[in-house]
Amino acid sequence: MEFRRLRLAGFKSFVEPAELRIEPGLTGVVGPNGCGKSNLLEALRWVMGEASPKSMRSGGMDDVIFAGTGSRPSRSFAQVTLGLAGSAGEEIEVARRIERGTGSDYRLNGRDARAQDIRLLFADSATGAHSPAIVGQGRISAIIAAKPVERRALLEEAAGIAGLHVRRREAEIRLRAAEANLGRLDEVVRTVEAQITGLRRQARVAERYRALSDEIRSAEAAWLFARWLAARAAAEAAAAAMAAAEALTTERTRAAAALAAQVADAQAALPALRQAEAEAAAEVQAQRQARALLEAEAETGGRRNTALAGQLTAIARDSAREVSLAEDAAAAEARLVEEGDRLVAARAAAQAALPALEQTAAGRKAEAGEAETRLGAALEAHAQAAGEARSRAEAARTAAERLARAEAELRALEGRRAALPQAPQTDSLSGKVQAAEQALAKADSGLSGAEAARPVADAARDGAAAVQAAARSTLAGLSAEAEALARRLAADGEARARIAEQIQTDPGYEAALAAALGDDLDAG
Repeated sequence: MEFRRLRLAGFKSFVEPAELRIEPGLTGVVGPNGCGKSNLLEALRWVMGEASPKSMRSGGMDDVIFAGTGSRPSRSFAQVTLGLAGSAGEEIEVARRIERGTGSDYRLNGRDARAQDIRLLFADSATGAHSPAIVGQGRISAIIAAKPVERRALLEEAAGIAGLHVRRREAEIRLRAAEANLGRLDEVVRTVEAQITGLRRQARVAERYRALSDEIRSAEAAWLFARWLAARAAAEAAAAAMAAAEALTTERTRAAAALAAQVADAQAALPALRQAEAEAAAEVQAQRQARALLEAEAETGGRRNTALAGQLTAIARDSAREVSLAEDAAAAEARLVEEGDRLVAARAAAQAALPALEQTAAGRKAEAGEAETRLGAALEAHAQAAGEARSRAEAARTAAERLARAEAELRALEGRRAALPQAPQTDSLSGKVQAAEQALAKADSGLSGAEAARPVADAARDGAAAVQAAARSTLAGLSAEAEALARRLAADGEARARIAEQIQTDPGYEAALAAALGDDLDAG
């Protein structure tokens, strides 16, 4: 195998595509340090399958791609192509390309190839990435200090059998893989044998199942035949039953025709029955309305009874007030009688003491003033008695009118109750009517009590009138006595002051005193 050319693009310092031709003879590459001489040797090793970044003086395989400078941008890939001449003179081209972050791939004569194929190609030619023919810095001292095993590797490569060792390793690897595959095949065979045993057992079960299935089919056929016989007998029985049913249907049809005739007759009579039903419904509605009216009237009667009871209570209160007023009038009458007695006694004393009137004129004047005061009180009591008599007469008249109205309403309610018709099935209404009758009975008793209290009120009114007449007669007697006394005092020839100037009245009674005395107020 003969190296003829080396093309580089983006590999380390070779940013631009470059080609190195290796002509027959001795080829040397010279130049200053850092110009890329070692990069050429590393490019040869890299294209022959070098996989260790340390051998390429880099931290990672991507570091072989041009990283860029201040004036040049970095590249994203690197490619090295090696042109060879085979043992028969044929052209061989090996290329390796790497892209940043995706790894590298190999091509042999334009076709994709594996890294192992490239290594075997160079190993068969007694060369490769790790061949002793490539001697780097410090490599000579390493060969001199090499161990026997390492020197043996050099001798085997020089003898051209290094490729055999590579193939031997590959064969051993394949042999171990084959042995592992055989072990797995043995396991598979055992598994298949276990499955075959199970399948044989299942086959026996299937045979037994087939035999049982044949027996079952025979039994099912016999059973179906028996069912067919039973079904045929049932069909014959059903045919006989159908004939009987048809005869029964004919008979029932005749009966249905007769019933249809009866239905027609009933429908002909139906309008009259509906008319009767409507009339009965109208009668029921009328009875319901009558019952509603009765309930409303009963409720009205109950409210009226309640009002009458209230009126009777008011009449009782008025009667009690009249009695109280009559008692007050009797007390006033007694006071007036007592006062009249005192006045009579005073008049007798005055007549007895007439000769000494001139000496006791001043005392008599005072007594006359007191008599006038008592007279005013008597007149006031007379006015009160007259007012009370008038109010009692008015209350008696009002009570009589109320009593008359209550009696008229009671008679009207009794007449309406007697005129009401008796509706059927009105138990609740009868109860309400009975309650109304009880309320009316209570009203009647209240009216009776009012009638019984009426004579008492009339007697009280008569007593008040008698008291008023007595008071008036007493007042007339007192007035006559006063006039006689005044005349006697005038006959004495003494100038007297007016009675109006001598009488002292409480505030509010001046008009009553003026109405009672009139012109007598101007007397002496």
